[in-house]
Amino acid sequence: MTRYLAVLIWPVGLAVIFAAAWLLARRAPAEPDRGPGSTLRRGTHRAAGADSAEEAVMGGIKLAFIAGVGTVAAFGVMCLLGLLVVYHGLAIDRPVLHWVTGHQVHAMAALMNRLTKIGDTWTAWGAAAAAAVCLAGTWRTKRWVPPVALASAIFLDHYATQALRHVFHRFGPPTSPLGTYPSGGVDRCIVFYGLIAYLLWREFSGQQRTAIWAGAVVAALGFNEAYSRVYLSLHWFTDALSGLVYGILLLAAFVVAVRSVAGRTAAVGVVPVAGGSLA
Repeated sequence: MTRYLAVLIWPVGLAVIFAAAWLLARRAPAEPDRGPGSTLRRGTHRAAGADSAEEAVMGGIKLAFIAGVGTVAAFGVMCLLGLLVVYHGLAIDRPVLHWVTGHQVHAMAALMNRLTKIGDTWTAWGAAAAAAVCLAGTWRTKRWVPPVALASAIFLDHYATQALRHVFHRFGPPTSPLGTYPSGGVDRCIVFYGLIAYLLWREFSGQQRTAIWAGAVVAALGFNEAYSRVYLSLHWFTDALSGLVYGILLLAAFVVAVRSVAGRTAAVGVVPVAGGSLA
């Protein structure tokens, strides 16, 4: 029975994430009252007209610059964390590796082999490219924001991660020596799927409850990727944890960058049809 202890971590972890989301969503403020004579309107804080080509270029440069500054800051934090992980992480990593490999179940390993592909480079980049095209057509204003944000994420995440690999020449577990610090698969799950979720949320919802559930889905994807990489011995345990930290830092940088050019997100509100004020 002890063989299944490692298997149980996965469903228990997912259950904890969604249970926490449910509790937070229950405490979140309710949607605005929709009184008589009112109608819903998305993004009432945004300008009605489309940006000119010059405004789009300057806005794109601003977004990429802010995201780049945030990426540099994240790189610095990961360099400091890397000193701890690379030089002292094996004290944790080796016992975890031995325990996991001694408790592997074939059916679970087969499942994880499929699920871990969610964080593969071309899978994440493909999702980002598809989302960029779709969101560019569905955003009502500043349609250049999603493509610029997601393209910048691909570029900055890739080269910042490569730079970290050059700084820290760390080998992965014996079965996967190329799995290095930090876990790129975990990082990509947080950055790309998190950014896609944020772009969808700010255009089509803006509600706090929706944000909580979207965050829970992204957290579940990140947890699944970290778990699968460790379960399959593709990464050291501390590399997977570092990937989570790295992804969160990068995602925060891109959220700030998007907000800097697209403004704050207004929840779905009430626009009076005849008189009154905006709810």
